[in-house]
Amino acid sequence: MGAILCIGDIMLDVVTRINQDINVGSDTKAQISTHGGGAAANVATWLGHLGADVYLVARVGEDAAGATVLAELDKYKVKHGNQIIKGGRTGVVVVLVDKNGERTMFPDSGANSGVGLSDLPNLDSFSTAYISAYALINPKSRTGVIKIIEELRKSNILIVFDPATVGALKEVGKEEVLKWLLGVDLLLMNLEEADYLTQEKDPEVAIEKLLQFSKTVVIKLGKDGAIAKTRGEDLCRISALPSNVVDTTGAGDSFAAGFISSWQSNGDLNAALNAGTELAAKCVAHIGARPLVAPH
Repeated sequence: MGAILCIGDIMLDVVTRINQDINVGSDTKAQISTHGGGAAANVATWLGHLGADVYLVARVGEDAAGATVLAELDKYKVKHGNQIIKGGRTGVVVVLVDKNGERTMFPDSGANSGVGLSDLPNLDSFSTAYISAYALINPKSRTGVIKIIEELRKSNILIVFDPATVGALKEVGKEEVLKWLLGVDLLLMNLEEADYLTQEKDPEVAIEKLLQFSKTVVIKLGKDGAIAKTRGEDLCRISALPSNVVDTTGAGDSFAAGFISSWQSNGDLNAALNAGTELAAKCVAHIGARPLVAPH
């Protein structure tokens, strides 16, 4: 089993947990904490936590936040290029978490803008690449990431693509996003993203449409579990696991890591769905998008 490449953003998450209605224009009590974040970085740290050989392609600024998030990657044994942009600011996300654990995010990608071919390591040891659409949504990174995808295809590396968020996808437009899906080996998304891209609310209908772009498609269904299908094979479906939901930040990223780690090792969709669901249940039970304990 080869190494896994994660491409996208690394951020500092400022999580603000609010257990009451917001008093607009005044004060509202909150529980505030800072954590490492960024979809690709989150996936990489969960993969590192599982013991995978993983490398992150992302950038930080020349500031204290950058030093902090890079040091955290080292704790999780995530390899990286130490790409510190001189004079740049590390990306920051302000995350508002309501009393139900639902999160609303305000991202500033900062130094992550501009990721391109020069950030890639030697590809000889890699078998799988996870790409967060945040890197393509950012117009300053889009051209570079498209070139990275072309290079991955030349190297016969399996590409896992995560559309990231409907809010940002709408800024780009559905037709442009659908172009990104062509030739992707595995498409990993939630029901809202599938609905946006296919205009189908029935996930089983949506998955058939998405299989026109990607050989394998996974749709996360929240409390209803997840479904997956590979062209020409039967649909797989699993139920969600019960969990004490504290913070949903990083739930999709942990699911992706669990799924990819299992799927890469044996190609069993049902086993991969279960692995992703189990890891996501652990993630939502605490505040922050990363594993609570770094591997020893």
